[in-house]
Amino acid sequence: MRTILHLLLHVFLLHIVHAAKHGARRNVVLIIFDDLRPALGGYGDHLAQTPHLDAFMKESHHFTRAYSQQSLCAPSRNSMLTGRRPDTLHLYDFYNYWRDFTGNFSTLPQYFKAHNYYTYGISKVFHPGISSNNTDDYPYSWSLPVFWPRSEKYMNSPVCPDAGGVLRKNLICPVHLQTQPLKTLPDIESTAEAIRFVTSYKRRKPFFLAVGFHKPHINFRFPQHYMDQFRLEDFNNYTTDIHKPEDMPSVAWNPYTDVRSRDDFKHQNISFPYGPISAKHRAQIRQAYYASVTYVDDLFGKFIAHLNKSNTIVLVTSDHGWSLGEHAEWAKYSNFEVALRVPLIIRSPEFPTPTSQHIHAIVELIDIFPTLVDLAHLPALPICNSSAPSNENLICGEGKSLYPLLQGIGLNKEYVALSQYPRPGIVPTKHPNSDKPKLPNIKVMGYSMRTNAFRYTIWVRFNTHNFTKDWNEIFGEELYDHRLDAEEHVNLAKISEFDEIRALLKHQLITAFSK
Repeated sequence: MRTILHLLLHVFLLHIVHAAKHGARRNVVLIIFDDLRPALGGYGDHLAQTPHLDAFMKESHHFTRAYSQQSLCAPSRNSMLTGRRPDTLHLYDFYNYWRDFTGNFSTLPQYFKAHNYYTYGISKVFHPGISSNNTDDYPYSWSLPVFWPRSEKYMNSPVCPDAGGVLRKNLICPVHLQTQPLKTLPDIESTAEAIRFVTSYKRRKPFFLAVGFHKPHINFRFPQHYMDQFRLEDFNNYTTDIHKPEDMPSVAWNPYTDVRSRDDFKHQNISFPYGPISAKHRAQIRQAYYASVTYVDDLFGKFIAHLNKSNTIVLVTSDHGWSLGEHAEWAKYSNFEVALRVPLIIRSPEFPTPTSQHIHAIVELIDIFPTLVDLAHLPALPICNSSAPSNENLICGEGKSLYPLLQGIGLNKEYVALSQYPRPGIVPTKHPNSDKPKLPNIKVMGYSMRTNAFRYTIWVRFNTHNFTKDWNEIFGEELYDHRLDAEEHVNLAKISEFDEIRALLKHQLITAFSK
């Protein structure tokens, strides 16, 4: 009897030690903004007005060089939430569901659900539509159907009054809420639902909550007073780029077709595909983008105030960035730094006073899945084995856990970020849409690698029938030295002095994308 009591006491003490080390099972909140580049004060952007995210960053770790795998919503989110690269999923557009098309791969929320978490999604976490089976991957990923705002259906409706009171589908659309359908906006509804969920949650099991904010994705529709906070003249000299750089391969250019489709932009009669856009209009677009960021920063602040910091892990990021005139481009749809770099901020009760708030190691969005698993102290996510049968790789990831970096381990280790973008041909086109080509139209793939010092990109022939690339049929090469050219203005690929480093990076990229 005494032996049994000693054994029970030993087990109890082990449990106490484990609980003291790891704490109780913590809640997890994942927040995904849409099209948000690091236009935040905490990231050093002096034009930004983001007091709530800036304050959150001061008690968090944030990664200064985090990158998306593809600068398009659905492929990026599928990649992030499955922890697999676009070339693994074979998903580069909006029109296939990975479980049916490629494999029944587990997702981040599904993994937490399988480990006794109550999982709930609010608004745009997965991209809605076919790419998430028109169910936001319910019931695999979620314990109950995802919440979608009632006003969502008016997102692309003519709800922007012009000077004459006519309702338009405008790009720039500051509004008064009382004039809008249901007198609200989708992100306002989503914030209210997120607050309702965390303040009323009573279940014994911990929760995994994912909240998707629509902004600053176009159209730039938000309450008028956010626009009034910014002076238009502050955005006049944002970048000196007015025309397409001469040394940029034509295949690399995005003609920002979705921006062109908006009523107020169409009236500008901007020539296709290269523009240019007038100085005043450039400043107006930037002003509206920053106002959209301030709008969702305000909503973020309202929500984050209701979280219990002592038992909740929070990760904040975006699906990709957005060009604001760099290279004379607008929107995303490219392999440039501004289209791929995103904020990545992590707050965990395990690190109440971060030893290194700024982490400069290169990281990727596919790293989020294993990182949150490790922060929650769930069984580690296995690394996918490329040589194993696909049915043995249903629960695994291709990214690295950032947990050691949060502990201060390996901060000086050199990583790379791998990204890609498809094109239907080597010149910009409206039909097929070279910004958002559908899978059958893809003929070229741009593969990009970001190292500590360089970004190297190569555009090659791509076969969508067997998902192979021909590294020998090259339609464009780009090499940018971030030590001297952080804005990627000067393409060094054809300058002979850089032949050696270009060849080295090319070999490294081909090796990385051939695994």
